[in-house]
Amino acid sequence: MWYISTRGMTPRVDFEGALFSGYAPNGGLFMPEELPQLGRETLRQWSVLSYPSLVKELCALFIGPELIPRDDLNDLIDRAFSRFCHREVVHLSRLRKGLNVLELWHGVTYAFKDLSLSCTAQFLQYFLEKKEKHVTVVVGTSGDTGSAAIESVQGAKNVDIIVLLPKGRCTKIQELQMTTVLKENVHVFGVEGNSDELDEPIKAVFADVAFVKKHNLMSLNSINWSRVLVQMAHHFFAYFQCAPSLDTHPLPAVEVVVPTGAAGNLAAGCIAQKMGLPIRLVVAVNRNDIIHRTVQWGDFSLSKAVKPTLASAMDIQVPYNMERIFWLLSGSDSQMTRALMEQFERTQSVSLPKELHSKLSEAVTSESVSDEAITQTMGRCWEENQYLLCPHSAVAVSYHYQQTDRQQPSPPRCCLAPASAAKFPEAVLAAGLILETPSEILALEQKETRCTPMRRGDDWTLMLRDTIEDLSQQWRGPFLNARE
Repeated sequence: MWYISTRGMTPRVDFEGALFSGYAPNGGLFMPEELPQLGRETLRQWSVLSYPSLVKELCALFIGPELIPRDDLNDLIDRAFSRFCHREVVHLSRLRKGLNVLELWHGVTYAFKDLSLSCTAQFLQYFLEKKEKHVTVVVGTSGDTGSAAIESVQGAKNVDIIVLLPKGRCTKIQELQMTTVLKENVHVFGVEGNSDELDEPIKAVFADVAFVKKHNLMSLNSINWSRVLVQMAHHFFAYFQCAPSLDTHPLPAVEVVVPTGAAGNLAAGCIAQKMGLPIRLVVAVNRNDIIHRTVQWGDFSLSKAVKPTLASAMDIQVPYNMERIFWLLSGSDSQMTRALMEQFERTQSVSLPKELHSKLSEAVTSESVSDEAITQTMGRCWEENQYLLCPHSAVAVSYHYQQTDRQQPSPPRCCLAPASAAKFPEAVLAAGLILETPSEILALEQKETRCTPMRRGDDWTLMLRDTIEDLSQQWRGPFLNARE
């Protein structure tokens, strides 16, 4: 299986190359050169598999046994999920009035990113140990990615991780999950800016190809193909859990509602769709609605500013995985994708070509949800089911309630739930509900914290480069001594 840049013009790489690169050298994102097509018989065989087994099947297709033999792959994925607190790893809650909620948050940090990052970290360490190499991982976070990335690699001897978080813009719990990890290989910066602003120094550092190569830099944001790969399993599992029967011709459709910010889960769904999974995708966003405007009107343009919302992990204006979706739906047209994305980077505004917009609106339906609708949805779901949604899950469920209230005929529907309500006490309070906070989260309050400020007026790119250089120096010292 080979991977190519969405912007073309760079040599193809294997899974290991895509894993360690993050961005392609020309600023594009890696995508499989060809997508395997899954027939009815394969889907029937997969329909009885557990979530971890589905992850194994998908990873085997996209990694290849020459890179990770199947027995090793199975062991890595078992190890990745060993700390999840639900025996099924993910769990479908079937609630009243056809509401199906797929809980993706049973990992250590109570967010869906634990699923893909725990696997990605295992793949990373597998290749590093074989080659006696060290990498520095750089992550920008709007809340959940940082803590899940830290959890997946903390204490790893071949990996240092640098996380930039938007100080005061994620919830207190999200921040504490990052700043209380005091392992030597974890380095957290609190940036005086929003999540789009803190992406700028990261993008600047990764644009310096020689610097990236010299210091073995990589990203674990959802630009990384490995994360999108694992997230495809959400869609397959949702389909198999909610499809009434796989004996009909054609196979029945299932609607999957995807709450998203950077569109990684949406890209994973679009790829699954292209592979033959009969899902209808609905993307649900908060008031930061660039994806909604793109789907509805082909208007891929920034608003004046990020709007803070109760669904804070989705307070994102630049959904970088839309690039993967544009490439996929344009028939792998890297020339057009490159032109679109370069224009967007120059002007922050693009009108999609008519044909591409038409394909996008065929593949995906969209909805934008206000804070008021989020709290109403959380309240209604509690009232009807005694089930507490996080604000991001409520963005998806809000769409479900809209459809059922209008009595719209629809196929079975599954709402992805990306996080536990326990991480968002402020939103639970705003909805007039009461939260029982898990003891692990309460314990964070008592822990020592460590976080380096990046203030307005500081040169954030220079601070990041200096930190990376220092870490490289520290690694080379003991490593060279050990080799002598």
